[in-house]
This record gives sequence, C-alpha cells and structure tokens, in this order.
Amino acid sequence: MAISKTLQLEERIQAIRAEIDAFIDARAEAVAKTCPGVPLAVIRNSIARMGCQCSTYLELNASELAK
Repeated sequence: MAISKTLQLEERIQAIRAEIDAFIDARAEAVAKTCPGVPLAVIRNSIARMGCQCSTYLELNASELAK
C-alpha cells in the first residue's frame, strides 16, 4: 500500500511541476517581449534563479499579489 501512495504523490508532484514550468515559461515569454535579442533561456534562467520550481512560483506569485 505504501508504494501506491508514493506513486500518487509522485504523480501529483510531477503534475504540479509541469504546471509551474508552464507558468514560468509564460512569464519568461512576456519578459522576452521587452528584451529583444536576449535568449529566452537566459530570461527563464534569471526568473527561475532559485532552482526550485515551487519557490520560484511562490516568489513570483507573491510579488504579483503585492502590486
């Protein structure tokens, strides 16, 4: 039974990470429009500088809510 719970948790984590990646990608594309000539990968890496997708999302979301 523990294996089943682990797989479900792993699946949920993978789904959340995919959703966060899409969020970060969209943000990078929006920023790229204001930075002609800067490669999208560079912009994305600067946004996701923390290395942790969840932390990046929480930081971006908090700054968006603070506006």
